Amino acid sequence: MSDYSIWMLEFAWVPDAPTSSLVYGRHNVGNEKLPYCYTLLKGHGKTILLDCGVNYASHGREFMERFNVQNWFSPKEVLAEVGCTPEEIDHVILTHAHFDHMGGLELFPNATFHIQQEELAAWVSMMALDMIYAVQLTREGRMRGIDGNVDNIFPGIDVRIARDTHTAGSQYVVIRNDGKSTSDDVFVYTGDLLYRHDNMHGGIAGDPMYLPVGLAFGSQTKLIFATHEIMKCADFDMRRVLTPHEPAMTNVYPSRTTKNGHYLIEVTLAEGQQSYV
Repeated sequence: MSDYSIWMLEFAWVPDAPTSSLVYGRHNVGNEKLPYCYTLLKGHGKTILLDCGVNYASHGREFMERFNVQNWFSPKEVLAEVGCTPEEIDHVILTHAHFDHMGGLELFPNATFHIQQEELAAWVSMMALDMIYAVQLTREGRMRGIDGNVDNIFPGIDVRIARDTHTAGSQYVVIRNDGKSTSDDVFVYTGDLLYRHDNMHGGIAGDPMYLPVGLAFGSQTKLIFATHEIMKCADFDMRRVLTPHEPAMTNVYPSRTTKNGHYLIEVTLAEGQQSYV
């Protein structure tokens, strides 16, 4: 029986992301659509968001216009598709500090945020605009630094650091959805450590190989090792790897298109939870 209900919720997209930024080495092959997505968990009396998107009404507009982000809708509208509100979010686990994953801090007034200390420190040194608000949240006790790998940050939920990969202190989230220490029901939320399924298998069924993402602050070699650790956590079952920027996730789990034209993916439901698909 699943401890958490899990939904992947698209909130915007980029229509023309270079393929070479998504899969390393695929140069001069054109562009493709890149969905922007966060993931909602409900269970154990908690409502948890994995990443928090971006705020178009704030300084996020500059980033969105620069990177041609389109069809943005607020968390109020996106979460309503699964019967939730921004005010109900208790906790947000931030995989890293890029604008499309951490730019929505102001939109969740009751949430406590969790990020790797190394990630926060690296971006504070560059004084990105989102960091100014993050420091204010730290003063209020609503931004908590994580020091490396942590088991049971919430019941059945672990975080794992992947240093010097996509960013300085990126992390991924392991959901042991039966609550067991050696779980038979694991999902792994990757953040931007993986963009596409091709990062896991290279697109060649007969000769699979890891191809890291094209955008990396740190080492591509470390990204390959991080990919392997993610795959091990998921028992090498690609369906169990939740990649928020991969539109093909809609083919893996039940999904529907919302009135705003976004996908809503229902990964699993806890006992007694209503389906929104």
